[in-house]
Amino acid sequence: MRTIIKNGTVVTTSENYKADILVENETIVAIEAKTSASADLVIDAAGKLVFPGAIDVHTHFDMPFGGTVTADDFTTGTIAAAAGGTTCIIDYALQTPGKSLEDALQVWHARAEGKCAIDYGFHVAVTDLNDAVLNEIPGLIEKGYPSFKVFMAYKGVFQVDDATLLRVLKKSGEAGGLVLVHAENGDVIDVLTKEMLANGQTSPLYHALSRPPQAEEEAVNRYITMAALAGAPAYIVHLSDSSALGLVAEARLQGMPIYAETCPQYLFLALDRYNEPDFGGAKYVMSPPLREAGNNDFLWSGLDSGNLQVVASDHCSFNLKNQKELGRDDFTKIPNGAPGVETRVQLLFAGGVLENRISINKFVDLVSTAPARLFGLYPQKGTIAVGSEADLVVFDPEAPFTISAKTHHQNVDYNPYEGFTGRGVPVKVMSRGTVVIDDGRYVGKAGHGRFQTRKPFNAL
Repeated sequence: MRTIIKNGTVVTTSENYKADILVENETIVAIEAKTSASADLVIDAAGKLVFPGAIDVHTHFDMPFGGTVTADDFTTGTIAAAAGGTTCIIDYALQTPGKSLEDALQVWHARAEGKCAIDYGFHVAVTDLNDAVLNEIPGLIEKGYPSFKVFMAYKGVFQVDDATLLRVLKKSGEAGGLVLVHAENGDVIDVLTKEMLANGQTSPLYHALSRPPQAEEEAVNRYITMAALAGAPAYIVHLSDSSALGLVAEARLQGMPIYAETCPQYLFLALDRYNEPDFGGAKYVMSPPLREAGNNDFLWSGLDSGNLQVVASDHCSFNLKNQKELGRDDFTKIPNGAPGVETRVQLLFAGGVLENRISINKFVDLVSTAPARLFGLYPQKGTIAVGSEADLVVFDPEAPFTISAKTHHQNVDYNPYEGFTGRGVPVKVMSRGTVVIDDGRYVGKAGHGRFQTRKPFNAL
């Protein structure tokens, strides 16, 4: 199968140029000003941008949590991702206490195999450490699982102590891995939560107030300290707070290999959302929570300056009806998470590039190239180059859109960005040379997605 994408403007992290792209089966085989080659399929991208397929390194599909299971499984979640211009996701395999990391991977592979519309990989979350589990880490890195997650929050469920944190950082760092952390002080949150419930403060707003910015800032500071002690690279997921970002910036200024992602919810939404009537605030119960208006300006600056390297979705969808409603009388029982895998790319383009907060090249870096580099997928993914896989997005920068739960592909009954309007729409999305989205319609096949082994960590 030969495909030509002609007349488009190719956008990478460093260049914008007019070119035709020739794809042979799954691979880009030529990039020319004007190709004379013949093809089975010709896509005219005149007036459109062509950029590498986006990579979302933070999703939760088919995940049990809080007495229920996420609304999106690996089929609906990856179709939604593709519709939004994402061609590869990395999900989380969560260790069950008493089980091995290999056991966790077997469980998550069984959930995903044969169901994904796009390519996928797994981080491994360490929740119950002993010597045997610790010694699994080097072998898993060799097998293509170079990233591990630890939680500093969710006391009594996922939270680990500082000794565990340090041991995982040391073992992973020595073997070429990267440790990802959910950075909130779970002990502080536990105290504040109990106080609020005792005072009858049970609404969704108190989820946010029980997880103040200081809890994130303290945990980020502690994690950076642990990484320095371990001599290991470190990555902070879903960073939401300006003060925490300042700590990351300071560490990076000192030459430390500290990396961080933020998410669209922290760029576009704010604390006042928790006051929506009729339990509407539950839609935004996620951890970390939304912050005060104005905080987002600092995060945008962090993206532009390079102190935040990645924008991921942290897609973790629960329906408002029958799932979020489990916590109508107690915010601690509201399943944490929100959908976002489908809207991430469009939001960042419309709210970032078109609003002159970031350049088009920075946009490509944040959603595709930096994730590929940090998580061992580059150069087969995350760029447009001869020899790279043909994960490509033909994007109309002028096409208008309105976000709505009525039209999204995500299998959830609300959208946190309901009514948001902008410009910039993925017209065609190609996964390894196969068109999977055509004018907003999913035309691929579940099971097309291939599991991706990944290379050891290599610093940006």
